[in-house]
Amino acid sequence: MDFGLSEEQEMIVETVRAFVETEIYPHENEVERTGIVPPELGREIQRKCIDLGFYACNFPEEVGGAGLDHVTFTLVERELGRGSLGLTVFFGRPSGILLACEGEQRERYLLPAVRGEKIDALAITEPDAGSDMRGMKCAARRDGGDFVLNGTKHFISHADVADFVIVFAATGEEETPKGVKKKITAFLVDRGTPGFEILKGYDSVSHRGYHNCTLSFTDCRIPEAQVLGEVHRGFDIANQWLYGTRLTVAATCVGRARRVFEMALPYAAERRQFGKPIGANQGVSFKLADMITEIDAAEWLTLAAAWRIDVGLSADRQIASAKLYASEMLARVTDEAIQIFGGMGLMDDLPLARFWRDARVERIWDGTSEIQRHIISRDLLRPLGA
Repeated sequence: MDFGLSEEQEMIVETVRAFVETEIYPHENEVERTGIVPPELGREIQRKCIDLGFYACNFPEEVGGAGLDHVTFTLVERELGRGSLGLTVFFGRPSGILLACEGEQRERYLLPAVRGEKIDALAITEPDAGSDMRGMKCAARRDGGDFVLNGTKHFISHADVADFVIVFAATGEEETPKGVKKKITAFLVDRGTPGFEILKGYDSVSHRGYHNCTLSFTDCRIPEAQVLGEVHRGFDIANQWLYGTRLTVAATCVGRARRVFEMALPYAAERRQFGKPIGANQGVSFKLADMITEIDAAEWLTLAAAWRIDVGLSADRQIASAKLYASEMLARVTDEAIQIFGGMGLMDDLPLARFWRDARVERIWDGTSEIQRHIISRDLLRPLGA
């Protein structure tokens, strides 16, 4: 394992960090205040990303992406993690699951998404089905050459700006060693399809400007040609996609934690109390030591998991470990940074309170901390027959 970055990787990191600092940071306070990203601003960020050649950098070159390896893409996500998610979503990393598109689907969904002509969103979670994906009630039944979809999805990120949604729905049942489970199928559903509504979601304490939506399907007719992958095999492609997004969560947590640390360190050196910098006190200096140690550890866990994918090694447990540790690390680092700043850390004049609130959701979405611990422990115990 090579712990150094190549010249190209260093250049990519510098370019993306500069983009975030010049194109994202200046708009963060207003987005935080209003909870809205003006459509023209989102399009401007998207256009500048396309001009840089970074749009859909997570996709292979043969479909028009930059073809970055997993380590390099993880570095990109780390840098994007420094900025407001409501704004960086327009940097453009379409769902990797779109690589399952075949035939006409490639022209209608995959390639427009890679070119930035269409934005996708993923719809899995329901009011009664979160971690238990196979418990979903949103269902699609066959009707001739179509499927008719009924049900509700919620917590669907950025569906308000999406042109189409990748919807997972139950299409049957099967016997498993753990009892009867739903068979799941993925569908490509266009905004504006009769019977499909995108509704305002919940007001969230985390990531203001990055909206969640509720999706309603009432006798929504979907041609079989819009099945993504194979009928009844949606669970497989969803799991494959989720591992990639968990690595993204880990990387963005590392980036955000570094930004927080880079605020706390100079403040501890400059802020004086009782005639000396507060960083001269072990109560503060030890906090800094713990913070940077945890940040570095989370980063190496994350990059090591990405490296395993690149060299063809199994990485499910390592990705779960990275997501678990990095998301919980971010909570501790943001909390300690506020403690170092004292009362000012909670004021709107600084972004620390925002980072603190944003950190809370990272332990929930894309698989809760409990789900990650389940994946890790199962990987350890199954070979032993437990």
